[in-house]
Amino acid sequence: MRLPQIRDTFLDYFTAREHRLVPSSSLIPSEPTNAGMNQFQPYYLGTAEPEYNRATSVQKCVRTSDIENVGRTTRHATFFEISTSRTSPRSGRSC
Repeated sequence: MRLPQIRDTFLDYFTAREHRLVPSSSLIPSEPTNAGMNQFQPYYLGTAEPEYNRATSVQKCVRTSDIENVGRTTRHATFFEISTSRTSPRSGRSC
């Protein structure tokens, strides 16, 4: 299976289960970011009401914290993607 098919299969699974597809945050953010959940921070802090109870995304990531390991191991790459799904505790449902 190639990367685009893995990504699409992941997102199709969750969107079929009523998750809102949320685009990846930019790799060049307007504010510092270190995790894909940062775009959801106002909802976790209770400072904003989410427009939806369930979301899925594939977040683009650039390795910075252990960049010296890139190329030395089979699991360290400079760029990777993290597939996520999030469910608001208020929804009363799991994934």
